[in-house]
Amino acid sequence: MNLNKPLNALLASVLGVGVLLSGAVNAQNYPDKPVTLVVPFAAGGPTDSIARLIAVPMGKSLGQTVVVENAPGAGGTVASNKVAKAKPDGYMIYIHHMGMATAQALYDKLPYDPMKDFEYIGQVADVPMVLLGRKNLPPNNFKELEAYIKTNKEKVTMANAGPGAVSQLCGLIFQSKLGVRVTTVPYKGTGPALTDLLGGQVDILCDQTTQTIPYIKDNRVKVYGVTTPKRLSALPNVPTLDEQGLKGFDVKVWHGVYAPKGTPKPVLDKINAALKKALADPDVKARLDSSNIDIVPVAKQNGPALQAHLDAEINRWGPIIRKANIPD
Repeated sequence: MNLNKPLNALLASVLGVGVLLSGAVNAQNYPDKPVTLVVPFAAGGPTDSIARLIAVPMGKSLGQTVVVENAPGAGGTVASNKVAKAKPDGYMIYIHHMGMATAQALYDKLPYDPMKDFEYIGQVADVPMVLLGRKNLPPNNFKELEAYIKTNKEKVTMANAGPGAVSQLCGLIFQSKLGVRVTTVPYKGTGPALTDLLGGQVDILCDQTTQTIPYIKDNRVKVYGVTTPKRLSALPNVPTLDEQGLKGFDVKVWHGVYAPKGTPKPVLDKINAALKKALADPDVKARLDSSNIDIVPVAKQNGPALQAHLDAEINRWGPIIRKANIPD
């Protein structure tokens, strides 16, 4: 009889229990040092602004500082890969927008799987978009714009923030709904794209409300419609594209918080509780409202809701991106 087999099995069992107990103790003491919240874009953008806004109240709830770390590059894939490969102990978490859903269709060899390599903490906020035109563009309303585009087609220039950017995806759906193709002009970000729209170098642009509302209110651009199903409180007189004939038009920049796969559930629960408390903070709500950023309902501020939404968005955007052959 080989006595080594039952002995080895007993040792493995003891070691396994030890690992579980150690994980439980670590989770109970979590966090005992600062937590890093990774942002996949440069400082100053909408995602970075949301991250920095929720980091402070989350840190107060957790009893440790939440440090925002910017890790830009390749449309967010650099940061996503960094977090996917990080130690799953709750000390590195991640906020990303809808680029988490579009990456699989945009990149042939993605070094991570957004549905398998992360734990899901919760949805955060949605940023609406608007369809803008240069101030001296002839059309004064959407119906006139539609006729103008169908008459001029490729002569019309539509700016975007580059391959795979939300502004480009918004433009693709817009062209698909109209049944025409215009000349697209890619930029390295919506900042320079908006600058050229303001300067009259391009005709139209889909962009987020966080940086466009001041220009709309100052009449420095023309606004033709809102990209979400409901009108915006900040722009109550601007109709949605859906109500103006582009039925089903719904494009917004949603955000979620993630952790590396394998992060213990008690740790995830603590982070989720801190996130919910931050989103319920009156100051956070007021500052997001002032930028026309919508905090998602409490029912969406959890892992299962984020996971289901991400899966639906991957299935939604994948065919659109592949049909448009992005990137060229």
